[in-house]
Amino acid sequence: MPKTLRDIPELPAYVEGQTDHDFMAAARSQGPLARNQLGIISGFSLANMELINDDRWTRQIEMEAMFISGVRDGPMFEFQRNAVLFSNGQTHRNRRGPLVRSFANKVISEMRPRISARVRALVAPLRGTGSIDFLEAIAGPFPAQVIASIIGAPEDDTGMFARHVYSAIRGLSHCSEEVRAESNADMAALDTYVAGLIAQRRATPEADFLSTYLERGQDGPLTEDEVRAQLTALVLAGSDTTRGALASTISQLLQHPEQWALLVNDPDRWAEAAVLEGLRFDPVIGSLPRITLEPREVEGVLIPKGSFIAVSMLTALRDPEVYGDPDRFDITRTDHPRLHPVFGGGPHRCLGEALARIELEEALKALARLVPDMQLDGPPVQLRGYGAVRNLSAMRVVV
Repeated sequence: MPKTLRDIPELPAYVEGQTDHDFMAAARSQGPLARNQLGIISGFSLANMELINDDRWTRQIEMEAMFISGVRDGPMFEFQRNAVLFSNGQTHRNRRGPLVRSFANKVISEMRPRISARVRALVAPLRGTGSIDFLEAIAGPFPAQVIASIIGAPEDDTGMFARHVYSAIRGLSHCSEEVRAESNADMAALDTYVAGLIAQRRATPEADFLSTYLERGQDGPLTEDEVRAQLTALVLAGSDTTRGALASTISQLLQHPEQWALLVNDPDRWAEAAVLEGLRFDPVIGSLPRITLEPREVEGVLIPKGSFIAVSMLTALRDPEVYGDPDRFDITRTDHPRLHPVFGGGPHRCLGEALARIELEEALKALARLVPDMQLDGPPVQLRGYGAVRNLSAMRVVV
């Protein structure tokens, strides 16, 4: 007879000084599942992540996280209500379809030379300037510039654009009232800005992504709120996660000089491998929560319909059943799954995967070639959080 939710151990108490990886490893040591005080169930293995990310018996979270946080209105609430990231079924297909067709891998692959030139232009003037804030000088501006250029935002607007993005996205996770207010203000500013870009392109179409997207969605099932929300979602997802992944990967490379030396000596050979390992070793996504659509036995426990369940990305990407010596950062490893788990799976797999990988690869190549003697100046970046997009501490480097 299967066990019940009451048989699942609670997450352990946090021990001062623990890293997120330490904490989740301690949780996993109690058994294959755990639950928090709200009843949200955590799994730990990559096999369970694949099981749970199955639209046949679970679904993407929609507005539940907002409701749990007591939020019923405001710009971030409206964004989530209308965005592809928080939808399922036909609504999800309606919202994702025009983006998929306009954001095809071939189109993105053809952008690689321009992305490479952009990051080299960003890094080259910094060479020899001494200590810099890596997030402020490189990891933040670069993906924001790329995504701004894709949606047709003027170059001069990139700084303003990035500030709104990196503040607004904090509202996607549980946060304080102060942060919620700031996030709402920045989301409102982004919504207004995107509305202006849409109006410009409708008045004067160009041969670019935004015009193509608007044309493909014309007379379709999407409302104007949904049209804006999909572009805003593209902006948020295409900026913040790449910013965190680049900082995390560079941080690990610089903490492992022999790995950095491999990249410096042959960037073309090792950039892709370094990106895969950086995304695995300290992922910028903490988990991908889902809601069950039917009862299902998982690890000997009957999980009822309507349960919140998520697998920790931190433990799944260090699953000893999949990765040899999983706690070692090693860009030479050859045991990555064919599809990197950090990008999700099924119909909800990250739309911007190809773009993110190209951005990260070209950034690593540029840094290895232009500032090969780069070193940490102080502590490495710290990623904190167990769900959604994890928060970043500052990181300084000497270039």
